[in-house]
Amino acid sequence: MKLLISNDDGINAEGIQCLAEVLEEIADIAVVAPDRDHSGASGSLTLSRPLNVTTLRNGYQCVDGTPADSVHIGLTALYDGQIDRVVSGINSHENLGDDVLYSGTAAAAIEGRFLKFPPIAVSLVNRGDAHYETAAQVVKDLLLKGAIDNLPPRVILNVNVPDLPYEMLRGKQITRLGHRAKGQPPETFSDPRGKTRLWISTAGEGDDAGPGTDFYAVANDYVSITPMQVDMTRHDALPELQRWLEVDHG
Repeated sequence: MKLLISNDDGINAEGIQCLAEVLEEIADIAVVAPDRDHSGASGSLTLSRPLNVTTLRNGYQCVDGTPADSVHIGLTALYDGQIDRVVSGINSHENLGDDVLYSGTAAAAIEGRFLKFPPIAVSLVNRGDAHYETAAQVVKDLLLKGAIDNLPPRVILNVNVPDLPYEMLRGKQITRLGHRAKGQPPETFSDPRGKTRLWISTAGEGDDAGPGTDFYAVANDYVSITPMQVDMTRHDALPELQRWLEVDHG
């Protein structure tokens, strides 16, 4: 199997270095990632200018664009037809619940949804100990067992790993995305010229975070594995909207 590894923390981030070193033990890898931190970039593509690709001494390649740019270029230009699966991470902090809407880590994985094997986005629920090797080993386990290879088309796996030594993990749980409460207001300050500036602050705490959610799993020292899809249609709202349309047009 050939893996394309990317991230949103940038090519020099500790997480992607650890992930690549562990996964090259079991697979042929290619690393294509942004040249700098693009956390929160979501699935944005750079359409307003050309992109530059630089090959580093270790063979990794970096793109002066977003995570989605990096995987898109990797799959359609640098390694067209050669990649079996995309693995994105290891993100330096969790991607739980609503986080995936903003996450460049998730977005990089989502770019790999057209491939035969489901892409994986992996994040460390960082509590200051930075056990990236634990998260890398979890991904290695998933790939070696092969059970995730038979999922329906275009499933994306969102994996969050507690910041613990591998042997202290309590196991793995299949979860759904929870939800966060409203985020904190931005920090307000004045720049040297007296202009007011706003700096986006921290995300809200888990609001829908009970048993069965990704929040609950990692809080209890389990790896959370959540199958996701790109379809954002609210299917249970379709009948009510259809009735409204029929009444409105009599």
